[in-house]
Amino acid sequence: MGKVKHLLGISGGKDSAALAIYLNDKHPELDLTYYFCDTGKELDETYQLIENIEIYLGKKIAKLEPADAVKSDENPFDHYYKAYRGYLPSSVARWCTKKMKLEPFERFVGDDPVVSYVGIRGDEDREGYISKKQNIQSIFPFRRNIWSEDVIRKVLSNTNREHLMDLYSSYLSGSELDSVSELVSEKLILELKNPLQNKKVIHNKLNSILDKGIAQFNRVTFDYLKDTEYPLAQESDFPLLENEEVLVKKDIFRTLEESGVGVPEYYHEVEYEVDGEKGTYARSRSGCFFCFFQQKIEWVWLHEQHPKRFKEAMEYENEKEGFTWNQNESLKEIIDPKRVEQIKRDHLNKLKANSNNKDSNKLMDILDDGDAGCTACFV
Repeated sequence: MGKVKHLLGISGGKDSAALAIYLNDKHPELDLTYYFCDTGKELDETYQLIENIEIYLGKKIAKLEPADAVKSDENPFDHYYKAYRGYLPSSVARWCTKKMKLEPFERFVGDDPVVSYVGIRGDEDREGYISKKQNIQSIFPFRRNIWSEDVIRKVLSNTNREHLMDLYSSYLSGSELDSVSELVSEKLILELKNPLQNKKVIHNKLNSILDKGIAQFNRVTFDYLKDTEYPLAQESDFPLLENEEVLVKKDIFRTLEESGVGVPEYYHEVEYEVDGEKGTYARSRSGCFFCFFQQKIEWVWLHEQHPKRFKEAMEYENEKEGFTWNQNESLKEIIDPKRVEQIKRDHLNKLKANSNNKDSNKLMDILDDGDAGCTACFV
């Protein structure tokens, strides 16, 4: 097995961009390789962001494309669109993510041991894509818990309680050790067919232990991994073990702005008017400009702010076959003037309903994370 590689994927979104800046500034000792999976259907602002990050890092970002598309000399999305005979990707058939994001990444990695850094924030409750390949391990630097769910399940499993207490005894003693041991020894009560409840039970135990010391838990987990097949088992140390920072959305925007890399233009709010009232809209995510995870107001935004791109998205639809980006509604129907007004009116009402949220004064907080989406594309 070769030397452990440390990889960070740049999606074109705010979070992965901020993570690249954050790790470059806070942990320059990490020898990171950066990559970008290009679908060929990104907005121009995405490619500008990639260029800005390269300038900031002083490093090139590897551009990954599907091998099949490269051989055919076609745009990646168009290649697979033909291969799937005009069947558009959807939330239940994400061939776009599989073929243009995950497979190129796993091909790039090969069989080398890899630590993959993921920009899921501390104010998000999701895990994202975790590779099933044994040689890829995901780390989440923005979160209180930097470890993936699969690692946490093993560390906190009922059969590992005694071993975990032994590991803690290397760092704690006396009343501090007793306090943590009481939490560690508590048995997890899991239900056979209730994964959501089980996740909550594990999450609660994890948070109780983290309350006693994040860095200590990281050290203990790192020691546990030494007897496993995870890539970090090969490392003698890991810089993020002492990291206790938790970054949320406002930190992401601040990082991008203060670094000079800047926030992609599609995140900037644009004013619109409906029924004499004014609201604002923007794009909530990176990825293909015709992504099926977009909300209706984002399709209206695309139509009004990038009409050529919207027209291009329309050309992929086949209403006769029922192949449309949105269930039960084509883009042609969405841009009917009366429908546009209704979408804006509904969105404006949503803005009003959220106006009393003291933690949210940005449109991004209303649009963003409304759907978990594909972490490989949006983070």
